[in-house]
Amino acid sequence: MMVAVSDNSATNVLIDRVGMENVNAMLDSLGLAHTLLRRKMMDLDAAKQGRENVSTPREMMTLLESIYRGKLLNKASADDRWIRAASSFRAESKRDLPTDVKIANKPGALEGVRNDSGIVFVEGRPYVICVMTAFLSNERDGEQAISKISLDAWRMFDRLSRASEYGRVVSPGNGSR
Repeated sequence: MMVAVSDNSATNVLIDRVGMENVNAMLDSLGLAHTLLRRKMMDLDAAKQGRENVSTPREMMTLLESIYRGKLLNKASADDRWIRAASSFRAESKRDLPTDVKIANKPGALEGVRNDSGIVFVEGRPYVICVMTAFLSNERDGEQAISKISLDAWRMFDRLSRASEYGRVVSPGNGSR
């Protein structure tokens, strides 16, 4: 539930079971020095004290790649994670992509902030994407930025997936031109 529908209560249950210090130790072991779990979800008092959960796009992409490559979870757990994430109910990163594109992602939204991180499963060219926005006066601007960046990235990786090493793109259904 934590990933599939972004359930904060489920996230807090996992934090209680695993322990915040264990989560941070695992993140540290991966070299993710700027990714920290500092509070439970929706703990407004902690947020008011400046204890935000933080990461960077690069570190979030590193974390997702570690999961994808089986460095963090066994294959069965990783496959299950992608299936659950692919069922996310709301994701700006999916909004403008073709409906048959499979993407396993986790969006995040707080006042003034919109983020989305995931793996896009382009045939032969899967890629990790992370877009983080902050200081938004209009959250819709952040959502639109995520959608646009996601679409531009997909267009590039889709083209690369159909291209030869010399850059010639061979599209399905196109004869020689």
